Amino acid sequence: QVQLVESGGGLVQAGGSLRLSCAASGGNFNVDAMGWFRQPPGKEREFVAAITSGGVTYYADSVKGRFTISRDTAKNTVYLHMNSLKPEDTAIYYCARRPVRAGSYYYSASYDYWGQGTQVTVSS
Repeated sequence: QVQLVESGGGLVQAGGSLRLSCAASGGNFNVDAMGWFRQPPGKEREFVAAITSGGVTYYADSVKGRFTISRDTAKNTVYLHMNSLKPEDTAIYYCARRPVRAGSYYYSASYDYWGQGTQVTVSS
């Protein structure tokens, strides 16, 4: 059973930074891709970023150049470094596991395990 636990959310002013962490257990972290999604208030869940086991990264256009996804295999942890935050980045952020040979990195249906989410609120 894979478990994912996010942390690091909070309230920050526009232009500020946060780092989200997602600690994984129970899976094969070394071969699985990991992703971050977010759900803004009243909207659908959307893709933010993903990273493969080999370190290849994918980003939504809305966060390119501001967010960076990384992973530490020794700690079984994936991070989302968020800079130049905007009020429209306000959302619940979820990490998720994409198993090997699943579908597109950009689609939530390609991910099988999800964390409980962490709230990020950016004030203007």
